[in-house]
Amino acid sequence: MTTAGAEPQAPWDLSFLRVGTAVTAALTAVAAPVAGLLAGWDAAVAVLLGAAVVTFFFALSGLVIAWAGKHGDAFTLPAALGSFFVKILVLAAVLQSLPAEGWVDRRALAWTVVAGALVWSVVQQRWVWTRRLYYVPPPAPPSAGGTPPPPETPATRG
Repeated sequence: MTTAGAEPQAPWDLSFLRVGTAVTAALTAVAAPVAGLLAGWDAAVAVLLGAAVVTFFFALSGLVIAWAGKHGDAFTLPAALGSFFVKILVLAAVLQSLPAEGWVDRRALAWTVVAGALVWSVVQQRWVWTRRLYYVPPPAPPSAGGTPPPPETPATRG
């Protein structure tokens, strides 16, 4: 959304979701069988469920923040904090609703969520640190003719 005379905003890049999902899937493929062998299959189910919850929560946050950013940069912080608050309430309700001795190990689920959140945080940090972030609008792409226009110099100004 732009106003007259304003520069168009760059689209929000959500490519970190692909990377985070791939890293989570790889770690879960190793962690779930190990948890199953060491602590029981209810722990393996907890690892699978925890990884799915964390992936869903980070994807949801990314989409909410990107949507808010399209409407204005000032909306991104309230969107991030609001979505975090709602996710914490949902996670607490889910953990409290699970029976103490049930089909999923609550402690393994909680630790998986903590570990998953740390993994996703590292993925996001690496993603930000390796991106070219412009503090001014990026240069225009080359023209369709193949040769860029000559730079403006004092001699070429009209």
